[in-house]
Amino acid sequence: MAELSGGSEAVAVALWPPGEAPPAFQYSPESVAGADGQLDPTEVTFPGCPCRSRSCAAPACPCLRRGHSYSSRGLLLAQQQQGQEQPFSRPVFECNSLCRCGEGCQNRVVQRGLRLRLQVFRTQRKGWGVRALRPIPAGSFVCEYAGEVLGFAEARRRIQAQSPQEPNYIIAVREHLHDGRVMETFVDPTRVGNVGRFLNHSCEPNLFMVPVRVDSMVPKLALFAAADIAAGEELTYDYSGRFRNFPGASREHKAPEEENSLRKPCYCGSRTCASFLPWDSSLFSTPASSPQPFSLQHT
Repeated sequence: MAELSGGSEAVAVALWPPGEAPPAFQYSPESVAGADGQLDPTEVTFPGCPCRSRSCAAPACPCLRRGHSYSSRGLLLAQQQQGQEQPFSRPVFECNSLCRCGEGCQNRVVQRGLRLRLQVFRTQRKGWGVRALRPIPAGSFVCEYAGEVLGFAEARRRIQAQSPQEPNYIIAVREHLHDGRVMETFVDPTRVGNVGRFLNHSCEPNLFMVPVRVDSMVPKLALFAAADIAAGEELTYDYSGRFRNFPGASREHKAPEEENSLRKPCYCGSRTCASFLPWDSSLFSTPASSPQPFSLQHT
């Protein structure tokens, strides 16, 4: 069976059908610095924890001052507040390359990369997509949305240079902090990316995105299973960021009727399908060239 990553992933990424392949791009398991050179996701700026145990424990470990993010099985824990699940996400900080804990530390999950059997396949109406080849338990880390990490100016330049017919891969992630500040991350896997670039949108997705920080404030855009996923099921997430998140976090705007003709149709087929892919008019001029307007609310 054909393989997409060229051996760069610990687990092979299968391709289907035989004899077909998506347009060429450079495969990278992790994000890289963009051509503008503003942000380097590989730079180490966080200090390491002094823990010498096999696995760190809260609250002694400074990396876990917000509490544990993962279970002993490596599954993302539901965010709880006063005994109830929170409708918005909490920042996740993993132990990093300067930490003294071992590689088997419970607080090292996303940095280990792809561990699941996935297949990039040709869909009927949505171009290429990704599906699970084996069952995936809820809370599992599935893959990163990796690409070039850009500054705002370069992300905007690339978006505005695109024609409406071109597929757009750029994602704009906004993290709304409790003090009112907004942190923005722009990732473009058009030229350099990984399996995550083939994930399609769904209005009822089975994945959700969490920015996970390891070595610096530049996050890894990690996708986790929102529910148990069956083998053969297509993997999708909500490009707007509304799923599994605070309702007011998304900055997607309702488009005037006359602009709907410019928007890209949604073919997710869910019962709650919005008919069009999400877009964010606050950033760019036309919905056809708008990035995926992903927003998150943090406590």
